[in-house]
Amino acid sequence: MTSDFLSACSAIVGSDFVLTKESEQYPYLTDWRQRYLGKALAVLLPQSTEEVARLVQLCALHQIACVPQGGNTGLVLGSIPDQSGNAVVISLKRMNRVLAVDVSNNTMTVEVGCLLADVQTAAAAQDRLFPLSLASEGSCTIGGNLSTNAGGTAVLRYGNTRELCLGLEVVTAQGEVWNGLRGLRKDNTGYDLRDLFIGAEGTLGIITAAVLKLFPQPRAQITAFAALDNADAALDLLRLCQHALGPTLTAFELISDFSLQLVLKHFPQLQHPFVGNYHYYALLEISDHESETHAIALMEQVLEQAINDGHAVNAVCATSISQSHSLWKLRESISEAQAREGKNIKHDISIPVSQIPQFIYVTDAELAIAFPGCQIVCFGHMGDGNLHYNVSAPAGSSDADFILQQPAINRIVHDQVHQFKGSISAEHGLGMLKRDEIKLYKSELEMAMMRAIKTALDPQNLMNPGKVL
Repeated sequence: MTSDFLSACSAIVGSDFVLTKESEQYPYLTDWRQRYLGKALAVLLPQSTEEVARLVQLCALHQIACVPQGGNTGLVLGSIPDQSGNAVVISLKRMNRVLAVDVSNNTMTVEVGCLLADVQTAAAAQDRLFPLSLASEGSCTIGGNLSTNAGGTAVLRYGNTRELCLGLEVVTAQGEVWNGLRGLRKDNTGYDLRDLFIGAEGTLGIITAAVLKLFPQPRAQITAFAALDNADAALDLLRLCQHALGPTLTAFELISDFSLQLVLKHFPQLQHPFVGNYHYYALLEISDHESETHAIALMEQVLEQAINDGHAVNAVCATSISQSHSLWKLRESISEAQAREGKNIKHDISIPVSQIPQFIYVTDAELAIAFPGCQIVCFGHMGDGNLHYNVSAPAGSSDADFILQQPAINRIVHDQVHQFKGSISAEHGLGMLKRDEIKLYKSELEMAMMRAIKTALDPQNLMNPGKVL
């Protein structure tokens, strides 16, 4: 039966694109942090929506589960199979074409295997902006961004991936193709099927193409780095920036001093923006459609007021593109610096923006009591309430022993998130890693409604089973 199935797969995509050797499969079976290794009957690499549909039909016929995969940069084990070896991975990376650009409608239609960076470049070639921006943009794909409803650094102004998508093409669990590639900003004709598939992590169907929103290219983007005494000052600075800068404020990132020190330790070619160290920092960016001169004046005026009002202790404004890139590199290198330092326990959480300082103080204190010496790597998109609140082992202790404490540490962090009316997953999704954890914080009614949707659209439970639910 297995050989017949694999032969039929080869007839659809070609034998070169049905990977069965362990060495060929390995990159598709391990997660980005290389902490988990799944198994697969095969890795399949279709090149068209028609091929995806035929593969899904074949899987339904043979009762074989499908695990859709994009760039495999996720952090919650959502895009790799379990260890049973009974599923196939359907990698969409060969489906990487830009299908159409409608400059007047400010839309771009792409296949989901397109790298995020390539979509940004294609938009820029038409003097347009696709604003989704992530540290992994050189390797993550649009399909993965849609499946996890990725956020990134520009959510404050442009929204997350759901807000940046107008239409989808989806292969259903039955192998049918729903063509919803409509570039409409208003379409009030019933249930919003598009939003069901965005953020569903491939558990309801396989997204194969999307219509994305584009925006006019700003005339100037100005970046600044502000030094802060504490997290409360960050909230005060954010309020000031929102009042003074309005919609020009594109990004507001919070960085703890410990996070910055990790980056400087592991990336010595990068420079500290200031002579001394401070408790927290804010990375700000504005996008201006008037002129660079106007943007710089706006930023300098806000920073001067922030220092005069005591919201910031020091600040530096980038005066060139290279300086701006250097400041962003400090922020974007935090995750890699953590990985080089050792294992850590990651939390991708969202909290009401107004409650972020209090959450940090309370949770820091609880962890310090329960796990003396543990080190908090706190950074993230404060402008939209998304923190990456990661916990590292005490200096000189064993990473392996510390990782065994993950359930207890998760309980402290996630219980506090719940107390502050937040979410235990802001932009990474649930995948396999948080599938059971979410049951502690969602009501049974909410879980039942999610299960009902899953059953209705995927009654055989062949679409990425064991993820989300």
